[in-house]
This record gives sequence, C-alpha cells and structure tokens, in this order.
Amino acid sequence: MSGKIDVAVIVGSLRKDSYNRKAALELARLADDDMALRIVEIGDLPHYDEDAETDSPPAAWTRFRNEIAPADALLFVTPEYNRSVPGVLKNAIDVGSRPYGQSVWMGKPAAIMTVSPGALGGFGANHHLRQMLVFQDTPILQQPEAYVGNAAKLFEDDGRLTDKKTEDFFRSFLDAFRKLIDRAG
Repeated sequence: MSGKIDVAVIVGSLRKDSYNRKAALELARLADDDMALRIVEIGDLPHYDEDAETDSPPAAWTRFRNEIAPADALLFVTPEYNRSVPGVLKNAIDVGSRPYGQSVWMGKPAAIMTVSPGALGGFGANHHLRQMLVFQDTPILQQPEAYVGNAAKLFEDDGRLTDKKTEDFFRSFLDAFRKLIDRAG
C-alpha cells in the first residue's frame, strides 16, 4: 500500500475519561508516521431501524458511513459490558452494515483491542466483535491478541501510558496490524 494509511478508529465507550479512548489516543501517538489513526465518533448514532433507511436516512448515519467508507483499515478499541460489546458499538456495526449489500466494513483489514479495569481485559467483547466482523467479510488481526486488563493502573492522568512494557506491547500490536494491512492491500 502506498501513501499514508487511513485507519478509522472506533471506540466502544462513550465515557469522557474512558480507558479505551486513552488507549486509542496512545495507539495513534505510537503509530508510525505512515499511518493516520482517526477516531470516528459513534455516540450520536440513532438506534438502527430499517424503517429509517430511506432516501434520506438520519444525518448521523450518513456522517458515520461517510467517515468509515474511505478508510483503508479499521481499529476497534472497546470495553466489555456483560461479556459482550457495548450496545452503542453493536449499533455502530449495524448502521455501517446497512443498507444490505452496501456495508462500509466489507473487506477492510481490522484489529481489535479490548481494554478493561478487570483482569480479563475484555476477552468476551473481543470475541463477540470478531464474530460480527467475520460476517462483514473483514480480515481481522489474529496475533497478537489484545486483551488489556487492569487499565486503571496503565494510564497517567494526562492519558499517557505509565510503563514501557505496555507501550512496547502497543507498538508490537501496531506492527502486526500494519503487516495485516500490507497483506490485505
């Protein structure tokens, strides 16, 4: 792939001080200069309702689809709610996958990082999201798996990572993601 790689980043948490948003911003900071990671907001998306899929769907749906469509790759950074993804993220997947046959997700290489204050690091959410993306024909980074636990101890007040080991893991995750993008490109 030539030129700067455009990576749409979808953060599954709406919380202002979300560990997932902090992780996404740190990934953007650590990414190589030839990768541009940009967060695409999902908090304003109305619940998907096929009846609203008309010639003039909700403006937020159109904005979201238009921001995802040109991306070369996708990065999902999400917490786990009740052993799955937050409802707002599931809704974003649904909005992006419609109208039928016009999915903005299709064929784009993707990576998933789940971030949690708990020890398991969002294992359930990570795997549920993988199921959804497989259906969207989205090639997904398999290794390294990114279940980031104990997040409350990983970030400074300003959002920067607290330790070199975690930063090194984030870098290796980005390197593997870049290789997937190159293979898919």
